[in-house]
Amino acid sequence: MKLSLFKTILLGVFGVGALVGVFVFATYTASTDSADTVGPVVIWGTLPEAGIQSILSSLAQTEATLKEVSYLQKNPTTLAADIAVAIATGATPDLILASQEELRALTKFIMPIPLETRSANAFVNTFLDEGRLFSTPNGAGYYGMPFLVDPLVLFSNRSILSSSGIARPPATWEALIGLVPNIATLTPTRQITRGLIALGTYDNVRNARAILSTLFLQQDIPMSGYTTNGTLSANLDKSSSGASVGPSVLGFYTQFADPSKVSYTWNSSLPDSQQMFVAGNLALYLGYVSEARYLRDANPNLNFTVTTVPQSATARAKSVYGLVYAFMIPRGAKNTTGAYQAAVLLTNPAQQSLAAAATGLAPATLTTLSQIPPDNVVAAVSYPEALYSR
Repeated sequence: MKLSLFKTILLGVFGVGALVGVFVFATYTASTDSADTVGPVVIWGTLPEAGIQSILSSLAQTEATLKEVSYLQKNPTTLAADIAVAIATGATPDLILASQEELRALTKFIMPIPLETRSANAFVNTFLDEGRLFSTPNGAGYYGMPFLVDPLVLFSNRSILSSSGIARPPATWEALIGLVPNIATLTPTRQITRGLIALGTYDNVRNARAILSTLFLQQDIPMSGYTTNGTLSANLDKSSSGASVGPSVLGFYTQFADPSKVSYTWNSSLPDSQQMFVAGNLALYLGYVSEARYLRDANPNLNFTVTTVPQSATARAKSVYGLVYAFMIPRGAKNTTGAYQAAVLLTNPAQQSLAAAATGLAPATLTTLSQIPPDNVVAAVSYPEALYSR
């Protein structure tokens, strides 16, 4: 069967890129720290351009090796397709910055970092535990180097809580259920005018995927795994101990949208949960920590606080879903050596602190996560959560 011209070019580029990458990583040593080791490096990423560009501009003032590093924001839904076209046309970026949610679509375009360049021991002792999501299936290396973490947090309307005699947001799911009768306001026809929290539906619950993932992870459900024939499949039923707890997780989630339950506080006819919270008609909102700045700008009069996501009262260990953004080197990159050097520099402690401050996310390195910025109430929540994000 004849290959199309596009496929032939693409396969050729992959082959050459793989050989070049193996040579670069095999010959790279950590001692190459001269000012010309980075050079021009183009980053394509899914994080907002303003925040990343601010980081690069600030670092360029003190770190001469990063002066030629640039960033272009891409849509996460089309990132993989954009990379495929770029490789085929010879316009490949030098680095990709994306979360684990884009990783599966990107792996065929990524040049893994071998253990000879970054050992398993060095990786584990440098980055947070969730960073291991970027390990290659065969354990021979890593698809990327973790950069920033965006964990799920609990935003609370302090005005609603305090006017209802509630001093603090709930720390457990059991305590949260008990607040529904005190907070939720319903009409005689069971229409909701003020809700406690947006749970139970999907389309109008912002971050429903992350919320459900958190609930599954908190019950020690692995979410997915490889079958005996090597196929990756979903596993939402049994916990790691073999107990079938998946149905109870779904039952817990959906009860908040069941009019027959005392926990009824949400339904599919309500607006988007984020906008409901911004309008001051929702007491609690589960969102990513990166949303804190948007919420503050969207309604400057909104009196809200940020706390950790509730856990089960009987939990032995904490878990929360988080997005881990990592630097990955695509096949066909023109400056693989400089790309790796740039990723190393941007994951150093000083640069990590600057990146976290500029974006509102948490750093991905253990050293930086142990140093919570003073007087930063959001970081005081997101840094510890990043450590147990999954």
